[in-house]
Amino acid sequence: MITITNLWKGFGENQVLKGLNLSIKKGEIMVIIGQSGSGKSVLLKLIIGLLKPDRGEINISGCDITKLSDVELQKVRLKFSMLFQEGALFDSMTVGENVGFFLLEHTNKPRHEIFKIVKEKLKIVGLEGVEDLSPSQLSGGMRKRVALARAIATSPEIILYDEPTTGIDPIMGASINHLIRELQSHMSLTSIAVTHDMKSAYQIGDRLAMLYDGKIIEVGTPKEIKSTQNPVVHQFITGAVHGPITDS
Repeated sequence: MITITNLWKGFGENQVLKGLNLSIKKGEIMVIIGQSGSGKSVLLKLIIGLLKPDRGEINISGCDITKLSDVELQKVRLKFSMLFQEGALFDSMTVGENVGFFLLEHTNKPRHEIFKIVKEKLKIVGLEGVEDLSPSQLSGGMRKRVALARAIATSPEIILYDEPTTGIDPIMGASINHLIRELQSHMSLTSIAVTHDMKSAYQIGDRLAMLYDGKIIEVGTPKEIKSTQNPVVHQFITGAVHGPITDS
């Protein structure tokens, strides 16, 4: 589904990605793990075309998006949806307007049809009857679910999750993780999540990829990552104070 080859991206003197390679299979959840500031969110922005790489290729269903014009890229973006780290809901809109935002702004569907879709998606994420509330009336976990309902409202092929459990308590985090797995099986999505929450990574990931020093240094199933022999990966997943990450 997605193949990333020799991807480089820097900002001034800060070289964030240094020849990164990664392949993501259709229908899987790939979780990218790594330290804060390692470039995980930058990678998501490159995949969705919000940033342009310095060099390298990003092939989505056989199309290298780095060579597309803005108009062509916009068509590819219709395959995507994204759950932002803090939800990114519009405070001036109701929950229903937030979930239906893309459909209201970019399609010719009648409003009654759009709000039927909104109700369906809110039901899927376990929220019914909240369409007329404002985001400020919701808990952090509920806002995350509303953002997830908005992400699936367009029936995307690919969903990107930026730190899906950030800012919510462990119980709600487990609930969001379970919901991500449920959506994956019911909607046949291809998903990429970035996180440094290893509990979440193990719960949702079909495979995990460790981003370190601008490159993917190991890819494997949760079981394979847990039994890694790579000292950098081992220090990160165990949270050890001493190791190659902190002692270098």
